[in-house]
Amino acid sequence: MTTSPALLIAGHGTRDEGGAEALRALVRVLGERHPDVPVAGGFFGVPSSPLPLGDAVDGLVERGATRLAVIPLLLAPTGPVPEALPAALERAAERHPGLGYACGAELGPHPKVLDVLERRLDEALGSGARRPEDRARTTVLLVGRGAADPYANAEVARAARLLWEGRGFAGVETAFVSQAAPDVPTGLDRCLALAAGARGPARIVVLPYFLFPGDLLERLHMQAEGWAAAHPGAEVFGAEAIGPAAEVAAVVMERYRATVAGDPLLSGAPCGDRAAAEDARETDGAPRRSTPLSTDNGER
Repeated sequence: MTTSPALLIAGHGTRDEGGAEALRALVRVLGERHPDVPVAGGFFGVPSSPLPLGDAVDGLVERGATRLAVIPLLLAPTGPVPEALPAALERAAERHPGLGYACGAELGPHPKVLDVLERRLDEALGSGARRPEDRARTTVLLVGRGAADPYANAEVARAARLLWEGRGFAGVETAFVSQAAPDVPTGLDRCLALAAGARGPARIVVLPYFLFPGDLLERLHMQAEGWAAAHPGAEVFGAEAIGPAAEVAAVVMERYRATVAGDPLLSGAPCGDRAAAEDARETDGAPRRSTPLSTDNGER
């Protein structure tokens, strides 16, 4: 009987225990829903993470895993980081000779992720959020973490466009917590200008394009609260991060299955270097590790 490759969820570094617990919750959800697939998760990119990626690899190997399907838990490429995902995986694999792995695409603005973002919007607005007249006077500021890589920042703009289409909001603007323009106050200024012709006070939802809570989310809340205090005529609502929602677990498993199956749009590209599955059509990178994942894995 051939066992399934293990699922390794690779989050971009955090030192925040709340973010680590959210990843643990996602791992638990996937483990309960797919007991035939060994699953673990950890963070790369920063030292002193409470949930290191290397520990997750070690744990999977101890459970008998010899092949890993690695899914970057990212909404956009990370851009340059002190410790990139391929380096973290190579270092972990050096401790386990014969261990094979392949990487899938990050999550990107998958439709299921957009569904969670819309739910976070509704939760922030409270009752009546889905009435057309309420949405028509609501502007959304989708806030990414920001990166030196313009392609990573462009992914936030792509998500904003997809979130706006067909949902009835007055508009969806973008901003970044750090490293990229526009910053959060400038993005809120744009939302205020966009709402100038609407009836009643401007209503803005600050929506973090973050998977998990952490220092960046706290910084975003502080920036938005400071702007709101200086603009008492505007209604500003703060939404929560996406979190370990069931939809996120479903997208991770979708990426896992495609990686194991050897889908050319998802496997064989450098880890963490592309925006989403459909963008892999323009990718010609070779696999970071030559050991393939067998497609004979008993997936149903």
